[in-house]
Amino acid sequence: MPLPDTAFLSELADAADRETLPRFRIGTAVDNKRAADFDPVTEADRAAEQAILAAIAARYPNDAVLGEEFGARGTGDRLWVIDPIDGTRAFISGVPVWGTLIGFCESGRARAGIMSQPFTGERYLADGEAAWGLHRGVRTQLAVRDVRRVEEATLFTTSPRMFEAKGRPRFAALEARAQLTRFGTDCYAFCMLAAGHVDLVVETGLKPYDIVALVPIIEQAGGIVTRTDGGRPEAGGDIVAAGTAELHAAALALLNG
Repeated sequence: MPLPDTAFLSELADAADRETLPRFRIGTAVDNKRAADFDPVTEADRAAEQAILAAIAARYPNDAVLGEEFGARGTGDRLWVIDPIDGTRAFISGVPVWGTLIGFCESGRARAGIMSQPFTGERYLADGEAAWGLHRGVRTQLAVRDVRRVEEATLFTTSPRMFEAKGRPRFAALEARAQLTRFGTDCYAFCMLAAGHVDLVVETGLKPYDIVALVPIIEQAGGIVTRTDGGRPEAGGDIVAAGTAELHAAALALLNG
């Protein structure tokens, strides 16, 4: 069976946008999924995932799915991985760096995906051959930029506080070498890497739904993304994405001590 085409990826994003955008910046109710700390979820998260699931079931009823809010359903070589709002903390804070992530895996490998940010009118997607950016009707092919040294790189992470104690000094060593470091942009940072604006993204403790949609976007724009141990990133964990193999190797060397 062929990969899902860009028209269907866009149809899924449209379904999610209809649920997320009207609920953005209106003071929506927030629930906490984890008693130990603050892990927010909103009606927008749940409604968007349900809309995506319904559209997938109508087109590909035999495909398996894994969503952040409603878990796993089905088995097989074809798997959809969904994060209805990656960056819910940003969403509830009114900051438009959140996005809907919809990824497609075949035999365990991320092959296609889309990130939709409806407030800014941006989408980033990969179709199995190339990565594309869409902004208010204008489509451009994505390409990473050719930065090979940490000293010339722009580095992003959500927050250095998210690293475990043993990982913080290693991240600090990487940050000290980087030309510029910025925080707090969730999935948006990975898309900026694919678009050639950011050179290095390091995240810790990701789940599959945080990264699967972004893997093909980065790879098909010419970048590289792995776990810090060098393994494939689809299962999540501690993740390093870079625009070039040389920069990726240099970052791994610092992060692995």
